[in-house]
Amino acid sequence: MGSTPVEYLIESSTRAHFSGFHMDGMQATNSQVGQTTTSVNENVHKQPFIIGVAGGAASGKTTVCDMIIEQLHDQRVVLVNQDSFYHNLTAEELTRVHEYNFDHPDAFDNEKLLSVVEMLKHGKAVDIPKYDFRSYKNIVSRRVNPSDVIILEGILIFHDPRVREMMNMKIFVDTDADVRLARRIRRDTGEKGRDISMVLDQYSKFVKPAFDDFILPTKKYADIIIPRGGDNHVAIDLIVQHIRTKLGQHDLCKIYPNLYVIHSTFQIRGMHTLIRDAQTTKHDFVFYADRLIRLVVEHGLGHLPFTEKQVVTPTESVYTGVDFCKRLCGVSIIRSGESMENALRACCKGIKIGKILIHREGDNGQQLIYEKLPQDISDRHVLLLDPILGTGNSAVQAISLLLKKGVPEANIIFLNLISAPQGVHVVCRRFPRIKIVTSEIETGLNKEFRVLPGMGEFGDRYFGTDDE
Repeated sequence: MGSTPVEYLIESSTRAHFSGFHMDGMQATNSQVGQTTTSVNENVHKQPFIIGVAGGAASGKTTVCDMIIEQLHDQRVVLVNQDSFYHNLTAEELTRVHEYNFDHPDAFDNEKLLSVVEMLKHGKAVDIPKYDFRSYKNIVSRRVNPSDVIILEGILIFHDPRVREMMNMKIFVDTDADVRLARRIRRDTGEKGRDISMVLDQYSKFVKPAFDDFILPTKKYADIIIPRGGDNHVAIDLIVQHIRTKLGQHDLCKIYPNLYVIHSTFQIRGMHTLIRDAQTTKHDFVFYADRLIRLVVEHGLGHLPFTEKQVVTPTESVYTGVDFCKRLCGVSIIRSGESMENALRACCKGIKIGKILIHREGDNGQQLIYEKLPQDISDRHVLLLDPILGTGNSAVQAISLLLKKGVPEANIIFLNLISAPQGVHVVCRRFPRIKIVTSEIETGLNKEFRVLPGMGEFGDRYFGTDDE
């Protein structure tokens, strides 16, 4: 079959795209469904972006949450208040309710909160209780459906490390103590009909000590601190912009901040369509694979450290730019990784390139056969080259070898064209400080540990050594 013009494939690539976890409302082919491993099917649902919003009472947390929800009007957002998870007071506690500390961590049922968030994370609808501050019990509940964004709001939402670990973003609303007290007096006297002396007594006895002892110390866990709460519109706008960016990323990028998937365009989709087509000729496969590899390499180089540099232009003006990282080398995993060497040489003149040969047999039998690396590799930033990340076992062995040679984990950037979720989990969990740069996340692996939908044996197709 002759080569197909890329323009045609780019146009046709606007149809449903099955690569990755974005398969809502679509059906994969029967052959792929039968071959995909169980672990992949269990993770097909889209992971929500979970935000925690903490701060003292009357700091403006609710206002911040409302502003975020308002700006994310085109997304499915659910707000879960920590206040809904107060313990029901016993008969004895009710007799001395004014002595009960509602600002203490023990006042909340964190086990119930964890259960609710876990269910929402896994795409299940839940019933969230509503706490009645007259009877001091959970009397009704509201049905909440799975959403793109989950906002957890409460004074002590950062206190339990298990809850914190679920969050993709942690916000602390930092408002002056006098402002918080004034708001509390206005709220409790106006909305709850309390006497001002009662409000002040409760504040001095419970609210302020709890803030100093339990709430303020959790400020250190925040990714973002918002002074002045809802009055800080600039901070809210930046937060919403960041959330939108994260929502546009693959789910694995939300889990692993060291995973980078290059931004997909119709040109990139068109090239992927060509190299994945079993009927594409070797000439076209190599041409478009090289183009994609060059994009991945360029993106990977962007993650290297740079230093500021000033130069004088031909117009005798001063231009302030950056200087490239000088201590750099490439390491290819033989043999598919060698296909990426030309793109690296084209981008980095005179770069040193090492080799690692690992014997692969299914998912087991990983054996280091050969290695030839620069003697001073421990002093260099390393670009590890392998076009396919499948099970991740070969990558783990190659990275482990580099670490034994003295290369700092943070100095390794792993470049590949396509990555299976299983391999991403394996590599990122074991080496959280390396960076992975890829052009697309796949659906998963089949029973033979081949990447799906994949592109076949990359080395055979690239070097022309397949059976045909």
